[in-house]
Amino acid sequence: MRRLIPTGEAACPVAFAEVSQPVPEPGEVLVEVEAFAPNRGETFLLERPRPGLLPGKDIAGLVVRAAADGTGPGVGTRVVGHPAQGGWAEYAAVPVHSLAVLPDSVDSARAAALPLAGITALRLLRTAGSLAGRRVLLTGASGGVGHYVTELAVGAGAELTAVTATPVRGERLAELGAHVVHEVAAARGPFDVVLESTGGSGLPLALSKVRPGGMLVWFGQASRTPVSLDFFQLLGGPENVTIQHFHYAGAPYAADLAALVSLVEQDRLHPEIDRVTDWAQSAETLVDLRERRIRGKAVLRTGGAR
Repeated sequence: MRRLIPTGEAACPVAFAEVSQPVPEPGEVLVEVEAFAPNRGETFLLERPRPGLLPGKDIAGLVVRAAADGTGPGVGTRVVGHPAQGGWAEYAAVPVHSLAVLPDSVDSARAAALPLAGITALRLLRTAGSLAGRRVLLTGASGGVGHYVTELAVGAGAELTAVTATPVRGERLAELGAHVVHEVAAARGPFDVVLESTGGSGLPLALSKVRPGGMLVWFGQASRTPVSLDFFQLLGGPENVTIQHFHYAGAPYAADLAALVSLVEQDRLHPEIDRVTDWAQSAETLVDLRERRIRGKAVLRTGGAR
């Protein structure tokens, strides 16, 4: 079968290789991959790939071999999956605790765009707590996570301000109900909750926008610049603010994937997909994703089972 493997080259970060099909563990199914969606964080791993790296965490396709232990969906079932690795291939082994069945109404492109970004959004909002009537600031909002957070938070009754680099990148967020600004400094606080994903100089500024006793949830560092906080500067800002580190990972994922699929099926969640193309264009797409030339998600089709 064909698989995309890292090259270590910035201009062409992946290339096709002929490899053997993966052999599933007893609690895994073998999926013929129809579509997969790369994440920007994965593009960073491709810059200096570790030996044996098999990228790919967000896939949708058809079960062609059921789990040997008798759990999970049977052969012929359409699924969305979140394997630990190896999804950029014609076939992928996926644990049954990391997939959900797809209804006919949810196509593979939208399904593939759900896992990492959607699970992150769900778990991030659970961490933030009830949002009805609360003021929320979201930085780095124009990626896949940001679009999901915006739609879900506004739907839950939040008054959400989204920070994006350009007006074009904020258009869809405004349609979803966010107040869009293009600099953290332009956001009018105070906010009950700040969801911060850029790091660098942006986090201290975002922190200054939190109300006394509020919360900042730090869930990313898209700027790739470390954060520096000054204890004495914080004394002049809001008092008793909680800073909470957040990382989405932790199986099982099946329940969250099923929840995301249900929201899409009910027309309550709409994946923002900027590009759908054949996986022959994977290298170019990964570069564009890394360089922020894609709004929301990109989906690559393998030509596998429909």
